[in-house]
Parts: sequence; structure tokens; C-alpha cells
Amino acid sequence: MSKICVVVPSYNEARTIGKIIREVKALGLDIYVVDDGSSDDTAAIAVGERAVVIKHEENMGKGAAIRSGFKRALENNFDAVIIIDGDYQHETSSIADFINTMDTSGADVLIGNRMHDTENMPYVRLQTNRFMSCLISKMCGQYVPDTQCGFRMIKRKVFENVKLESSNFEIESELIIKASRLGFKIGSVPIKTVYEDEKSKINPIIDTLRFMRFIIKMMADKK
Repeated sequence: MSKICVVVPSYNEARTIGKIIREVKALGLDIYVVDDGSSDDTAAIAVGERAVVIKHEENMGKGAAIRSGFKRALENNFDAVIIIDGDYQHETSSIADFINTMDTSGADVLIGNRMHDTENMPYVRLQTNRFMSCLISKMCGQYVPDTQCGFRMIKRKVFENVKLESSNFEIESELIIKASRLGFKIGSVPIKTVYEDEKSKINPIIDTLRFMRFIIKMMADKK
């Protein structure tokens, strides 16, 4: 049986992190909470729920948090990592679908797919996801229906060989593009997304400009 852990990049997720930890532990999986400089009780709650906490003393960005999680997974010899956001936008019950699909599909990276049920997805987010998924799929040479979904599963050989550099949200695209260029197979898993009144942590101006710079860099560097 594969040795799998769950990594949760978290920034001020005190409201939801405890629930995520309890549900992941009920599945019998190890969980690593990367507290990315939170100013609330995210880390304290995670410690209280007996998760392993990797703490950034200051906010370094989602990409930096994911890279810290991958580093710890390598150190502890996990065969695969499941990434799930700390805001409970994704239901942990889908973790079983990721594991089953990874075992049967031959994929090296699995990305959650929210695009099969977009009725409750905010309109701007829907159109942005469609555009970016089309663009990234073309760059990958593989069709990925929802490239921006943060719920994903990655085999060890991928994060051993893919050199990730991004510190922010563009890491999700960087991983897919670089993995594809190394010949890894990208698959997808239909998931349900919970949309409540949470406020997006994406800055529409700063993160859009950062993403545009990233895309230009990726297009210029084909290696």
C-alpha cells in the first residue's frame, strides 16, 4: 500500500482547520498543516488536534507553503501527497476518489475538477478558470479541465523531479506545466466545491500581474 500524507497550506484558517484535521485523521492519513504566518489560532488549533505543524514565522505565500510540505513529505518517505486548501472549500470525502483514481488511471498528478458542476461558482471565477485552464492545457499538451483547483494528488517521483520556484498562487500552474514537460501524466477527479461567504485570498491586481509574468517566463523557457 502506498504511503500517503495530506498537506494543508493554511493562512488564518482557524475557523475550519480543526474540522479538516479531524476528518483526515478519520481516514487514517498523516496530515501536515503548513501555517504560513497566520495571525490567528490556526497553528494552536492544529497542534491541539495533533496534526504535524510546519510553521512559517511570516506569510510567505501559498507556493512557499506547498514547497515546505513537499520537502517534509520527501524527508519522511511518503509515496504521494494530497494537497487540500485550509478553508474547507473542498470536501475531504473526495480524498478516497483521488486515491482510487491514482491507483487505476496511471496518472502521476491528479487535479480536482470543479467544472462539471458550476451552478454555484461565482461568475468571474468561472470565466477566469475556463480561460486559464484552456491556456495552461495548451502549454502542457494535455487537457486539464480545471488547472486552478487547489485540491490535488501528486506522486513522489513528480515532486522529486520537478523544481518548483513559485511562492504564490501560480505554483499550481507551474507544477502542471513543468510536470507535463517532463513527461508526467496529468489526470483529473470530479469534486464538489463548497462556496460560502469566504473571502478570496487572491489579490485581483497583484496576483494577475504575477501570473502574467509567470506565463511569459514559462512560454520563453521550454525546458
